[in-house]
Amino acid sequence: MIILFNISLTKGNSRAINRKGMAIDDHEHNSTRTKLPIIDVSYFTEKARMDMNRLQQEVACMRSSLFDQGYLDEQFIQLEELQDDANPNFVQEIVTLFYTDSARLIQNIEQALRSKPIGFSKLDDYMHQFKGSSSSIGAKKVTNQCALLREYCSAENGEGCISTFLQVKQEYAILRRKLEAYFEV
Repeated sequence: MIILFNISLTKGNSRAINRKGMAIDDHEHNSTRTKLPIIDVSYFTEKARMDMNRLQQEVACMRSSLFDQGYLDEQFIQLEELQDDANPNFVQEIVTLFYTDSARLIQNIEQALRSKPIGFSKLDDYMHQFKGSSSSIGAKKVTNQCALLREYCSAENGEGCISTFLQVKQEYAILRRKLEAYFEV
């Protein structure tokens, strides 16, 4: 569909142009003029503005809920403050590195928990890394669960370690899902 706009060139004289700004001959213009709809462009700009406002509100609400529900802490805000025009995806890139590092650590922790007897010292080392990694992006619930698991390691409580690790994995999975949805918007 070609959309025509009439442009006044001189008083009483107008010429049609297509949306690419190319002038259309009078015979071409007259033959198609009655078939073309008149479009009010202001409707689209107003709709786009409203859509943008709705999207910004949705993002702000998602972000706020991550803090209100205790999934993130002020460290995440500090990461956001480091993001700028030169690196507009900085936070997302850091979080993606966290996912990669976490996947490796989760495998190592699972392996350490399966070993008999459990190597609490090695397990504590992995949990120390996971806690630090989680803390560096502001993953508050994951960090807290890691700290609790480290206490069970110190007490050499295998059952406590296993049950708490399940909670760590659950909090990690929830956070990841929520952050992926947040970054998609």
